[in-house]
Amino acid sequence: MTLKPALLIVDDDPLIGESLSFVLSDDFDVRVRETRADAMALLKSGEFQPQLALIDLGLPPLPHLPTEGFRLLGDLLAWSQRIRILVLSGQNEDSNARRARALGAVELVPKPCEPGHLRKLLFAALKSDDEEQFSSPDEIAHSLIGDSPAMRSLRSQIDLYASSTFPALIEGESGSGKERVAAALHYLSPRATLPFLALNCSAISTNLVEPTLFGYIKGAFTGAATNKAGYFEDAGDGTLFLDEIGELPLDLQPKLLRVLENGEYQRVGDTQSRHSKARIIAATNRDLRAEVKAGRFRADLFHRLSVFSLLVPPLRELGSDKLKLMEHFRLQYAARHHTEPFTLDDAAREAWQRYAFPGNVRELKNMVIRLTAKYAGYKVGSAELVAEMELPEVEVPSVPDTFERLDPRREIENNPTFNLDQAVAAVELKYIDAAINLSRGNMSQAARVLGVSRSTLYSRLDALRPGTNKVIS
Repeated sequence: MTLKPALLIVDDDPLIGESLSFVLSDDFDVRVRETRADAMALLKSGEFQPQLALIDLGLPPLPHLPTEGFRLLGDLLAWSQRIRILVLSGQNEDSNARRARALGAVELVPKPCEPGHLRKLLFAALKSDDEEQFSSPDEIAHSLIGDSPAMRSLRSQIDLYASSTFPALIEGESGSGKERVAAALHYLSPRATLPFLALNCSAISTNLVEPTLFGYIKGAFTGAATNKAGYFEDAGDGTLFLDEIGELPLDLQPKLLRVLENGEYQRVGDTQSRHSKARIIAATNRDLRAEVKAGRFRADLFHRLSVFSLLVPPLRELGSDKLKLMEHFRLQYAARHHTEPFTLDDAAREAWQRYAFPGNVRELKNMVIRLTAKYAGYKVGSAELVAEMELPEVEVPSVPDTFERLDPRREIENNPTFNLDQAVAAVELKYIDAAINLSRGNMSQAARVLGVSRSTLYSRLDALRPGTNKVIS
């Protein structure tokens, strides 16, 4: 029997969640959750490993803003770089769509969406899974594309450090390709034919990290029905890649340090010491030096992990490598989907070169996938390309602190008819007017300055100055 692809749906409207589960359950193994916390608790429990996620942007505790949905996007991709995420949302302003794509979503789908179309998009996202399998060291070496000084330096470091048995620490922004660098360190080493295991330290709940790493014996805890090996044991003499190492619980860090120092560890509940010869490669998008200073990461563990340090540069610093990566992936995806590759006209190529790619290589790949689906065999102009990009935030000054300093005591003493509601409303209206003026009448931008949703801004304006909405909307 063919297993159905696993799909996580996150929507705070129970009716929408139940309806989507009903119409999609014939094709997908569906789980539904209503909040970001509940969704991540499900994933970290290890009970459900989705390949796809369909999420709303407006989630509690701020259902009228996309903030929580954007955070969930980041959490999901920290949990697994391979998960394919579609955003299904009523908050489908163009800026939200661009932001969601930059963070790593495959696409933003406006509500309501016809079930057949949604099913088609989900299967297309599943097919776009671009994880490559490398059959030789030469293939992994050629997968690190780019001729910029930063990429040449990174490849030189990999060549230099690959054969060592000492730990290595890979640092870099989210989506920059840290796991690929770890794979290169393994497959370009004498361990290439041995296991390469990867564990995301942020992808499992805190109480499961130790048994996952070190294994456990029968009866060690509730649910431990048999003996089970952990990642260190399964890795053997190969490589163990610990992604998001900055998320490792502080109380577990001494046990990892012990393995790094002498190779010794114990299964949970066991008294027998075991020995690991696996090479440890760790990665983080955090500043571990700052974490050490803040007391959230052990200094001795940091120094032990960073015997060799490699920095994966962000895409915005790689110059013309952005075009080389685009050329590589557009040909790859066109061949994979048996279609003609798209091309960019001169203006579009300039726009591509100028774009900062805040989501790094992950965002670039997703953009190439969308362009391949929409414009296979066609020449893409700058207008079509820019529609796929996240626009930079308009720099709007914060609301100035130039209002007269309030002296509540004097106001109350000098005004026998003082009314608190009227006084508060007057101050609120001053701030709203200032934000609208600073934003040159752009209500979405004014709402962002004030830290409220656009609909909330309109509601408050209508309450403070009835009839305003009819004039400005």
